[in-house]
Amino acid sequence: MSDAAPRVDRVEIVATVLLAFAAVATAWSSYQASRWNGEQSKAFSRGNTARIESTRASGLADAQSQIDVATFTQWANAYALGQTKLADFYFRRFRLEFKPALNAWIATRPLRNAGAPLTPFAMPQYKLAARAEADRLQADADAYSAKGRTDVQRATNYVLAVVLFAVSLFFAGMSTKLRARRLQIVLLGLGTAISLGAIVWLATQPVSVGV
Repeated sequence: MSDAAPRVDRVEIVATVLLAFAAVATAWSSYQASRWNGEQSKAFSRGNTARIESTRASGLADAQSQIDVATFTQWANAYALGQTKLADFYFRRFRLEFKPALNAWIATRPLRNAGAPLTPFAMPQYKLAARAEADRLQADADAYSAKGRTDVQRATNYVLAVVLFAVSLFFAGMSTKLRARRLQIVLLGLGTAISLGAIVWLATQPVSVGV
């Protein structure tokens, strides 16, 4: 008389599959959390660098603006007093960026035209490359900071996924320890539902892969 084949315990099989799946998903989520933590660190670092460079460019723009104001004041005084040579002396020393605004302002005939801008600094031609560079760098810094905050949230999402898969592992493991069939099925069902919900949610999350 041959021995009867052992009965397959479906709960144990499903629990084993769930344990394996949850273990792999936990490792993947941990890896992604680590990757996105690295991404946020790089983003914040680049943002800080851009902000420092923006401050430096802004300081240069301020210094250039002060030079323009001081030179223009001396030129205007000499021009008003009819000191042609002294006025020419200062005019030749205007910065190249300032001359287009000054020439445009002079063309408005400010001494006769009451509607003319009060100074060349109010002219649209007055532009500082250093100021534009400072604004661009500040915009870059803001963009990197925003990216860093987004990356932090992504890392947090993957950490939450690790927690969910850990809970799933716990339920799957406990289902094999209990004798009551109904409790086994309940725990296994909870673990499966949590794993499926977590994997569907993770499918909506971006992925960072490095070598």
